[in-house]
Amino acid sequence: MAQPNLFTDADPPAAGERFETLCELGPAARVQIERIVSSAAPDGELYVQTQAEWVVLLRGRAVLWVDGATRALEPGDHVHLPAGRPHRVEETEAGTLWLAVHAHEG
Repeated sequence: MAQPNLFTDADPPAAGERFETLCELGPAARVQIERIVSSAAPDGELYVQTQAEWVVLLRGRAVLWVDGATRALEPGDHVHLPAGRPHRVEETEAGTLWLAVHAHEG
């Protein structure tokens, strides 16, 4: 079995983002670790999630809109998004790579 690597098969989709679950922890997947690969054309979807999320930008550049404010992100920048916090991806460069950790309550 090959060693998993976050940078393998990380070519961007034609549009939007590709979400891949890397690991689920807990009896009912209470913690989910996800890899996100972005295109240069984010879909602009507004997210208001029931779970908390922590996301780190590994490669590329992005602009997030979080609850009325925009924030430019570069590799290494990370953001905590509490459950219920409105957010969306406003800009990305093709091949931007993220690691997201979702914490489900309950």
